[in-house]
Amino acid sequence: MTDLPESFEPGLPAQAVAAAPPPARRVWRHARLATLAEPTGWGLVERGAIVTEGARIAWIGAEADLPALGKGGVEEHDLGGALVTPGLVDAHTHLVYGGQRALEFELRLQGASYEDIAKAGGGIRSTVAATRAASEDELLAIAAARLRTLRDGGVTTVEIKSGYGLSFEDEARCLRVARRLGETGVTVRTTSLAAHALPPEFEGRADDYIDAVCRWLPQWHALGLVDAVDAFCERIAFSTAQVARVFAAAGALGLPVKLHAEQLSDSGGAQLAARFKALSCDHIEWLSDAGVAAMRDAGSVAMLLPGAFHFLRETKLPPIAALRAAGVPLAVSTDHNPGTSPTLSLPLMIHLACVDFRLTPEEAVRGATVNAARALGLADRGTLAAGRRADFALWSHEHPRELAYWFGHPACRGTVVAGALTPPGAPAPR
Repeated sequence: MTDLPESFEPGLPAQAVAAAPPPARRVWRHARLATLAEPTGWGLVERGAIVTEGARIAWIGAEADLPALGKGGVEEHDLGGALVTPGLVDAHTHLVYGGQRALEFELRLQGASYEDIAKAGGGIRSTVAATRAASEDELLAIAAARLRTLRDGGVTTVEIKSGYGLSFEDEARCLRVARRLGETGVTVRTTSLAAHALPPEFEGRADDYIDAVCRWLPQWHALGLVDAVDAFCERIAFSTAQVARVFAAAGALGLPVKLHAEQLSDSGGAQLAARFKALSCDHIEWLSDAGVAAMRDAGSVAMLLPGAFHFLRETKLPPIAALRAAGVPLAVSTDHNPGTSPTLSLPLMIHLACVDFRLTPEEAVRGATVNAARALGLADRGTLAAGRRADFALWSHEHPRELAYWFGHPACRGTVVAGALTPPGAPAPR
């Protein structure tokens, strides 16, 4: 057997490792591993073990091959045969907002369309009003409870968009709340979605509002509030020319971009996003062949959001076969938001991606791990391998395909984030 080093921290020089206090060393035994470490296949290890050093995986493999752990204390965890997968990554959420929109759901069931509701003053604008009326602490408390629910469903990394403030200070408040949510528990990546809808004070002045967003972005960035920039490119939102201005402002700051594209019509948003090397194009039900080719060439991820598709009772499917044939990575997320996808279950979205979008269980699980991490530009998670971040989820399932099969079942037994275990039901991060 090979001894593990007494401290293991990839990328640090030897003297830095020696000077720093040794990270917590833990061994996680008696696990059924689904590593997803290769481009295809589950990467199953029937009786596996993981050794973590601080926030990183130091070793992973069959328990029978577990190396000697060297000197120093080791914290032992018997996982009781639990299935272990990479921690789920929810790479598209709108978690910070006030109020709810159950009435709009009822109106849609009676025949009103998404666009009808938006034009009548409902939709995003109604959530903007509720969000502006809430205090920062109120927004934090509500969003923290939502985040806890996501975490209890196996999520260890989440992207949180703004977009329900639509003013300089209200957008900043939402982004600050998202940053505070990332202080403990779950990794949070923040995305500015100020170009989400036109606020009432800019009625009829969309170009003026885009000018304002382009002025605000550098200030939010200087405050450390923004990891990426998104926009809603649609006939009820913003044109490709307007979105291009926002993306140019993001590029000047070195911020990556992503786009709500081709959800309700083919606006050419995917081609625009590809010009800016977008991390992802999201929704894409109306994506054209030209859009598929542009995403392929740009290396963008196709972010599939089956919750919104289901909730809106859409019938236009994303071009899954064309995306597969082009080799465009497929990701799956909740799109948690109050208007079109109020779910807080990423495993349920894995199920719907299989049933409604015809993904295989492996594609759907990879979509919520490997490819979702890629959609956030994060190369250190999404698979289980030595040197990767120690983020994983524990399940009561026997095989990872059951993540797609047992829909509506609370099967997560806990999450490990940066090497630290959180059982289900633990207090929401504050």
